[in-house]
Amino acid sequence: MHSTISRRDALLATGFGGLLMPASLSHAQPARPTEIKVGVVTILSGPASVFGVPGRNAAEMLFEEINRAGGIGGVPVRAIFVDEGPGVEHTLGEIRRLVQNERVDLLLSSISSGSCLACTPVAEELKKPVLLWDCGTQRIFEERSYEYAFRTQANATPEVLAPLLYTLKRKPNLRSVAVINQDYAWGRDSWEIWKTGMDALRPGVRVAAELFPRFNSTDFSTEITRLLALRPEVIFTTSWGGELDTFIKQAAERRLFERSTLVMPLAESSLERVGHALPPGHFIGARGDHWHLHPNPADPAKLRGFVENYRRRFNAWPIYPTHHMYQAISAMRTAYAKALETTGGAWPSDAQLARAFHGLEFDSLTSRIKIRPDGQGLEPQLIGTTVRSGDLPFPVMNDMVIYPPELITAPVGQKSVDWLKTLTPDFLNRAPG
Repeated sequence: MHSTISRRDALLATGFGGLLMPASLSHAQPARPTEIKVGVVTILSGPASVFGVPGRNAAEMLFEEINRAGGIGGVPVRAIFVDEGPGVEHTLGEIRRLVQNERVDLLLSSISSGSCLACTPVAEELKKPVLLWDCGTQRIFEERSYEYAFRTQANATPEVLAPLLYTLKRKPNLRSVAVINQDYAWGRDSWEIWKTGMDALRPGVRVAAELFPRFNSTDFSTEITRLLALRPEVIFTTSWGGELDTFIKQAAERRLFERSTLVMPLAESSLERVGHALPPGHFIGARGDHWHLHPNPADPAKLRGFVENYRRRFNAWPIYPTHHMYQAISAMRTAYAKALETTGGAWPSDAQLARAFHGLEFDSLTSRIKIRPDGQGLEPQLIGTTVRSGDLPFPVMNDMVIYPPELITAPVGQKSVDWLKTLTPDFLNRAPG
């Protein structure tokens, strides 16, 4: 039996670029919007805003650049920023408001691991694509599967395993370590990763102290006094933002950096603010291969242009949250292009846009990122040692090593802690550096 297509159906079937689609598909597609609304969740108040505001700044700059170039699929983009600083319950309410009242097309959330653990199931319930643009907890995709959630960067496992490998290579006879971490999901999880990996790769290292001051602490005198007395060879901390700044300054005043080597996987974000309070000889990371002096970026002109534009506009060096925001927006643009190609130019539904993120590859400022089938991004990790700079009023990195993500990320379907327990000391021989 033959079917006929009316003139009206034929017009409805004509999508973006004049491509013909079946009328049944066209009826299912949403209308092309007048703007793409993106809900951006970041920390805009409190001590951690020194970390969250640069993320917002990068988003504003990048969305303006996109709109000057004609938008995404010819549609301009508008960001709606919300503050996750007041806490998880506030952030949950804001996520629902963004989806139900503001009718955002996409969510970029969040910085805090606690926020991500709470908000990702809500976005899934609302069937709204969400890009986890900065939070680190590995538990998101190891404890549950999602159709609408994706992380456009690494998780805590490679972000902690890389500095652990770097430390063990430089301290082959390491005897003692202490931890001082914020007392919430990120601080506890990152220490478990370090401790599990260390026990597998270098059995017998003594844990001198496990210190977990409350989140948003401003006085670390008690912890520093204890660390000075214990004199561990290495002190590990994944603290970040204003708390890390405060700890570094208070530790410098008490000369803790002269007694122990500090391993700080998030310290790249603090360098400009703490200046030479952080002395040479300590190990730092950038939660990815994010560094304005990257030794071998994939596209040096792209990195240089971003750094210069950010410096010109905000009078500060771009820190790794700005790179993470760039990656989320790069993934968004790439996914929209992929979804539009799949639909023949018709505007994608939320489900079609979400499907475009599976297996997506997109550019970062320094390399290329891939999202695995489980939603987790694969991202290289850069670790280096602090050194004085003659040109800048803050430390920079030398002796830099970049670790490939496939080596240091738990495989799909495996929990990080279980995978780390399977490592053996000769894993160190496979690692660069």
